[in-house]
Amino acid sequence: MGDRETSNHSEVTDFILVGFRVGPELQILLFLLFLLVYAMVLLGNIGMMAIILTDPRLNTPMYFFLGNLSFIDLFYSTVIAPKALINFWSENKSISFAGCLTQHFLYALFIVTEGFLLSAMAYDRFNAICNPLLYSVQMSTRLCMQLVAGSYFCGCITSVLQTSITFTLSYCASRTIDHFYCDTRPLQRISCSDVFLNKMVSFSLACIIIFPTIMIIVVSYMYIVSAVLKINSTEGRKKAFSTCTSHLIVVSVLYGAVFFMYLTPNRFPELSKVASLCYTLVTPMLNPLIYSLRNKDVKDALRMLLKKRILIFNSFLSVA
Repeated sequence: MGDRETSNHSEVTDFILVGFRVGPELQILLFLLFLLVYAMVLLGNIGMMAIILTDPRLNTPMYFFLGNLSFIDLFYSTVIAPKALINFWSENKSISFAGCLTQHFLYALFIVTEGFLLSAMAYDRFNAICNPLLYSVQMSTRLCMQLVAGSYFCGCITSVLQTSITFTLSYCASRTIDHFYCDTRPLQRISCSDVFLNKMVSFSLACIIIFPTIMIIVVSYMYIVSAVLKINSTEGRKKAFSTCTSHLIVVSVLYGAVFFMYLTPNRFPELSKVASLCYTLVTPMLNPLIYSLRNKDVKDALRMLLKKRILIFNSFLSVA
């Protein structure tokens, strides 16, 4: 027991990311799937940010939040996807201790920030639909910036706490992580420390993040649905429901996967990996698609942007 108990995390210089336990044929298929989804994440979220930044008509609180959502989706996918893609082909699936810590910190920062940002977006939709006459006053530029800054602050504090308690554990038993990135639960499983307190802290943090933010979203949408049903115009109801449905689809996919991953017994590691895929790659891919395909303003802005690029390209060809 002596050596085992006195071992600490400084003895571990790297970890092994197992990834998905599948045959060679499925490895190729998974690699291609990861690559396709990540390419769509890059294209969709960079495109969404470009549209929002270049079109003055989208200079509203809703698109300010949406631009930040695209930024967050882009970066937390990038924290995980490139390393996962490399490991599909690499025999050496190791990640350094510092690399694992950094990946864990950034992933936790962005995923928690997204949860708070989604609740801010629900509050924005509540004000837009339930208090339209006071909307521009209530959702001032200053308040929007404070809500986004507050989301990042909460994400940073949570990430610091979670990363600190995870990487002060002893990893003398094993350095093989049964996952495709450095996440809290797989790291706790390979620790030779007593992880009871860590599990309680992790569970408490998950509850503090998930339940209050989802309550804000649920209560906001209860008021929104009530207000929309009172709208006399069928077209008005359709437009309001269209915007809200987009947001609810994003919330359902993200929170469903996170709830399964962090608030249920961890008995099926492979299912946990699938759930992780939902919020690390699938949700960031779906967000720009959902908001662009279901949003007339974004589609109009995209058409204008494409027309400008075509005109510039044609002008260049005519000069050449």
